[in-house]
Amino acid sequence: MSELTAARIRRAIVDHTRLLAESAAAAGPDAAVPTAPKWTVTDLVTHVGQTQNWVAEIIERRITDPTKLPAELAVLPADPGDWPAWLAESAQRVADACSDEALEAPVFNAAGDERSGAQFWMSSMLNEAVVHGFDAAAAAGRPVDIEADVAAALITNHFTMLTSPTWAMQRPDSAQAIRGTGQTLQWSATDGAGAWFVERQPEGATWQPATQPADVTVTGPAGSLLLALTRRLPLTDLSIDGDTHLAQHWLDNTAHVSG
Repeated sequence: MSELTAARIRRAIVDHTRLLAESAAAAGPDAAVPTAPKWTVTDLVTHVGQTQNWVAEIIERRITDPTKLPAELAVLPADPGDWPAWLAESAQRVADACSDEALEAPVFNAAGDERSGAQFWMSSMLNEAVVHGFDAAAAAGRPVDIEADVAAALITNHFTMLTSPTWAMQRPDSAQAIRGTGQTLQWSATDGAGAWFVERQPEGATWQPATQPADVTVTGPAGSLLLALTRRLPLTDLSIDGDTHLAQHWLDNTAHVSG
């Protein structure tokens, strides 16, 4: 399982945000987002653009104190015709903020793990662009192609978040639900992008990049695995060997806070 370079991630943030904007334009501002039932396309575009600008400011200002995070959000242009340019600017801004120099600088990391703050935010912004890009495409009835290496990196980020030091504080119900007594889950990409082995213990869930026998093994293309893990595709779209209820329980209790 190879890691994406910072340059690859920055480019993917910009590219997937552009695709999101194209889908949003095709769907129209009032279209419902079937994979995020409480949202319209306007809500989706607002969320992505505001989040990218908010994160860019955190990194640009090298904010380390969580009590000093930006309080104001960017304003969505009133004319939907201006949205593609607004999103292009926000995506480029956050990509530029995640410079090689910034990746080594002190910046607040909400996960509290070993990554630098900018590394954490860069992965989060890639997730926003890709997963919400799928949401926008679903609203427009358009196909989506998530590159296998990008999907694999986001699956790794997904498990890293769920097992991070701060997850129990941010989502105590989720952290409690995914504890166990040794139950194991294997997630394997059929396109060679990677494999992720999860073990549920009383003190919490852990994961490692590995292929091992498990109580349930879920296989499929990396993109489909990502979309199932983020509850955009049903588990039935994948191949399941073993305890289906165990896999579904994991999905039911591991949604990220935003999106």
